[in-house]
Amino acid sequence: MTLAGFLLGTVSGSGTATAVSLGSVTWPILRRAGYPRDQAGGVLAATGIGAILSPPTLGAAAFIIAELLGVSYLTVLIYALIPTVLYYLGILLAIEIDARRQRLTGGSANLQEGTSALRLLLRFGYHFLSLFLIVFFMTVGLSAFSAVVLATVLQFLMSFLDREHRMGPRRVFAALAAGTRNVVAVVSVCAAAGIIVAVVTLTGLGFSLASIIVDTARTISGHPTAVLLLTALFAAVAVAVLGLAVPVTASFIIASVLIAPALQQAGVDRPEAYMFVFYYAVLSEVSPPTALAAVAASAITGADPFRTMWATWRYTLPAFLVPFAFVLTANGGHLLGRGDAAGIAWTTAVSMVAVAALAMATGGWLAGPANAVERALAAVAALLLLYLEPVTLGLGGAVLALAVALHLLRRLLRRRRPLTGVRTDA
Repeated sequence: MTLAGFLLGTVSGSGTATAVSLGSVTWPILRRAGYPRDQAGGVLAATGIGAILSPPTLGAAAFIIAELLGVSYLTVLIYALIPTVLYYLGILLAIEIDARRQRLTGGSANLQEGTSALRLLLRFGYHFLSLFLIVFFMTVGLSAFSAVVLATVLQFLMSFLDREHRMGPRRVFAALAAGTRNVVAVVSVCAAAGIIVAVVTLTGLGFSLASIIVDTARTISGHPTAVLLLTALFAAVAVAVLGLAVPVTASFIIASVLIAPALQQAGVDRPEAYMFVFYYAVLSEVSPPTALAAVAASAITGADPFRTMWATWRYTLPAFLVPFAFVLTANGGHLLGRGDAAGIAWTTAVSMVAVAALAMATGGWLAGPANAVERALAAVAALLLLYLEPVTLGLGGAVLALAVALHLLRRLLRRRRPLTGVRTDA
């Protein structure tokens, strides 16, 4: 289901739409597998927004990032590659923990007799080819508009490979009508966002707001590290609140003018600042109190919306914390694929361990159920490991090792406890 959400979301570009579309198909499967309603809704919402954070599309905001930074679209995809791996690693670990803790069974998709998922993929997988063609065409130097048009034409021609689903005049008209309806909302939102950005830029409000954020952080603490941390926290809250009222693309456009300069004033490089803003603009779809993707998923599963929001937050927690990793230290830039290969390798490995520690802390499971002390130690270790500096890495590794050791020791003592007091005769 996680992979299905990824593939569907790359086409829809909306976490809420993906959760609804995917939920209508997969919820019966999850219910047969024994998944609680709120957790199933959390998985649906988390996988829905994951596609917007992931290559090969990243939604419309990826093209805007490339334009603002003056880099190629492929470079933006590279920026998002490692955070995407960390995001889906967190979801898969959380799902595995849920399955082990609740002893869930596998569900069946009830495919028609004589068919299999692999056969269906081989039969209809060419429909996904256009997504990768867009990336390929832009890689070889075509503009975004040319790449999309050419990929669309090739996808139209490939439809004639399937007699049942070929694009005849009626289907072409329906596709054009649906595309027109969908683009109207995007164009209106982007036009409004463009007006807001122009007003903010020409009046100097953006620079003033950025200065206010940084000055507030400096008022609370004068230490450079604390200033940067507080600035990032204020920026995250501001982008999340902004995203509650407008779609992801509009939220990113506005926040890139209002919020990203504050991060740059605090010492963050432009790519890290824009990717930080982009991630929190997307995460607004699962952020309380609205959390549109979670609410939509709860409507599908019939779960309590608040409990579904909490479950979604647990599944998406790495996505909330990893952006801090690549803005708080210079080594964090390696998570965007910037820097030498050795730096990229060790920061990725450490971040994967941190995500695993987060899964242990939120899911309460390692080799078995984890108690409150072990979970607290794992959470502290994860936070220390995500601050990619040698001292914190050493401390984080030690704390995580302590949590694992306590967990294994407790399990060992529990196994031996029934033998205590048993009398044996020589």
